[in-house]
Order: sequence, then structure tokens, then C-alpha cells
Amino acid sequence: MNEPAQAGTPAGESLGQRLVAGVLRRVMRMTLDRTLRADLPFEEQRRRLLMGTRLTLPPRGVTFASGPCGGVAGEWVRSQGHQQSALTILYLHGGGYCTGSPVTHRAVTGHLARRCGGRVFAADYRLAPEHPFPAALDDAVTAYRGLLADGCAPRDIVVAGDSAGGGLTVAAALRLRELALPLPRALVLFSPWVDLSLGHLPPERPPGEVMLSLPLLGLCARSYAARTDVLHPLVSPVTAELQGLPPTLVQVGLDELLLSDAQRLSARLEASGVPVRLEEYARRWHVFQVNAGLLADADRAIDAVARFIRAA
Repeated sequence: MNEPAQAGTPAGESLGQRLVAGVLRRVMRMTLDRTLRADLPFEEQRRRLLMGTRLTLPPRGVTFASGPCGGVAGEWVRSQGHQQSALTILYLHGGGYCTGSPVTHRAVTGHLARRCGGRVFAADYRLAPEHPFPAALDDAVTAYRGLLADGCAPRDIVVAGDSAGGGLTVAAALRLRELALPLPRALVLFSPWVDLSLGHLPPERPPGEVMLSLPLLGLCARSYAARTDVLHPLVSPVTAELQGLPPTLVQVGLDELLLSDAQRLSARLEASGVPVRLEEYARRWHVFQVNAGLLADADRAIDAVARFIRAA
């Protein structure tokens, strides 16, 4: 890892991109502050989040088709008119383990399919509090087993996720290692949430954060962990023994509440001998990659994922 890569350089942005970033930040904060609230039932949060996907831009020339993998519901994402490789990305969406779906993350999965040259399976894993730990983890592992059963070589599989889905990505890799199953080619983590104890987060929400709050994270952590200790290594994988995991790319915005999670996980991966690259994007918010197609840094981040996968 060495020094984090300062991948976003707003000082060199065009005036147009500075305006786009400013508008996106204001609109997302206004929308998400009314959507992701600890005082709202999760059912209502899910409904509002689905409506909020209007702020994202799935790419043209990409198809989204509902269908299972290994018995796990989800969505297959394919780019049309481009040469397809054998690559399959198993994508685990964010949402604090309590909200989100493949539909809410089409801007990310669509751009990944288009730019990485493969297909994406976005798993519609079970959500808490109706289905607490280990339901989401079991679904992620089952979907991975489904790819193997369908003839995918482990070398052709990448597991990726954002926020809670980023933590779930690491937990799934740890569970695969426990089961002595072949590990995927690489892991890709966008703003991963890997410590549900919240013990290393700042006491106040950073001014640039547009999505998360400490009360919401606390509610999601309790809902997902339920009767399991939040520091269990498959709930908070930053506490796990990480040796032997695949090469990992971590991307994070410097303005977000979960910055320390990404930095601590990257440091622990490096100390464990795992090849890891940490990319920090200045003045960018939590999972800014959902703004691909609108925000130049989000496009650069997805392009960096494609380069990382090719080199892994």
C-alpha cells in the first residue's frame, strides 16, 4: 500500500466539474437527510431510497435482468455492444445491511459492467432487522458458490461492494477462506463499513458527509448484529485475521464519516501481507461512485477499478 493514492484532485477540476460536484453534494444531502434517518422505519427508508435513485445515472447500452445465482435472488448486469470477457463481478450493495437493493445501485453496477468488460451479478441479499447476521453473509457465500457451480473459474471472479456491502465483501472472503473454498481474483471496496462498534469514528459528522449519521449507523449495527457481538470478525472484519485474502482495492472519500474504517482496514491488510491499494479522493463523499456518468472523479474511480482488476 505504502502511501495512499490521492486519486481525486479537485484543485485541477474544471469549473464545470466544480459546479457539478457542488450541486450533487447539496441535492444528495437534502435528499438523503430526509431518507436515511434513524427515526424512520426501515420500510420507509427503503421506499425513499428507491425513489432517490433518480439522482444517479446508469449508463446507456447496459441491460439489467432479474435472475438468481446459486438460489440467491439478484440482478444480472451486462454491457451490450462490447466484447465480453470471462470476468464476473459479484456485487454486494450498501445500505447499512438494512436498506438498498440491486436497483438502487444500478449506476455503480452498470458502469462496472461497461468499463470492466464483464458481467455483474448484484445479489439481493436478505436485509436486517428481518434477517440479521449471518443471513446476508450466507447469501453472499451462496451466490459465490453458485458462480463456481456455473463454471466460473475463481480467477475470473471479483467480489465488490460499497459501505456495508464492502464490509460484507471482506466477511465473505473470510468465510470462503474458512470453508477452504478457492478465493476470488480480487476484492474491490468502496467506502467499506468494517467496524460496527463505531468506536473509531469522529464524534460529529464531518461537514462534507452527505449520507451517513452516527444515529443511523448505530441503529443499523444493532439491527444487523442482533444477538451477535458487534466485534465478531465476520460482523466487523477489521478485527479479523486477514492473512491470505486476495489483492484488494479500497476507495474512499476524504469528506466521509467512514474514512477511518477504510484507512484502518487498508493498514491491517498491508500488515497481514495482503496486496492492497488505498485510493483517497479529496472532497468526495460516501460512495461517490454512485455518481458515475455525472462526476468526473466517480468515472475515474470506476476506471481505476478496471485497471486494478486487469493487473490483479
